[in-house]
Amino acid sequence: MHPNRAFRDVGDARNLAFARQQGFGILTVSTSADEPPLVSHIPFRLNEAGTEAEMHLARPNPIVKALETPRPARLVIQGPHDYISPDWYGATDQVPTWNYVAVHLTGTLALLDADTLHPMLDRLSDTFESRLAPKPAWTSGKMTDGVMERMMRAILPCRLTITGIDGTWKLSQNKPEAVRLAAAEGLAQADGDAALAALMRDPPQG
Repeated sequence: MHPNRAFRDVGDARNLAFARQQGFGILTVSTSADEPPLVSHIPFRLNEAGTEAEMHLARPNPIVKALETPRPARLVIQGPHDYISPDWYGATDQVPTWNYVAVHLTGTLALLDADTLHPMLDRLSDTFESRLAPKPAWTSGKMTDGVMERMMRAILPCRLTITGIDGTWKLSQNKPEAVRLAAAEGLAQADGDAALAALMRDPPQG
């Protein structure tokens, strides 16, 4: 997380809402001080309280073996990001930078019983299918008998029990408003990330 508090003055509720909307992140687990962390790119679903993230891993994933006992883990959720040219500020003595949004969820990762997998997958697919309305939602009930069960043998359910929530919303809030808005306009005019430009125009507060 960025050390500048100007970029971190966003409450847990906003950070969790962002993570829930994204629904995809980078799971990292350290196994020893001598080895790099294990990393996996995964979809996930947050519970309503934002205290748990449920997900699944392929059986051959090295993280699965590491979870013979629950382990500390971090789920990194990346949002819009882009290069910011100093020419856009309309102010002197500026330097290039990169603006971005990112949320880190930390906690304890553990494997779950196999009988929790199917309901978890149904909740996960329902979360994202509901965003495609009015398309009729896909459900696992559309699968041919036995096919879903065979496919589920290749994956295992796990849950991150969340104990820490950190977010960085680096949107040029450390600049005067006119300078920040000029940079947002420059980004938009350069066909940069439109979502980032919108956030720069109206950064979240608290």
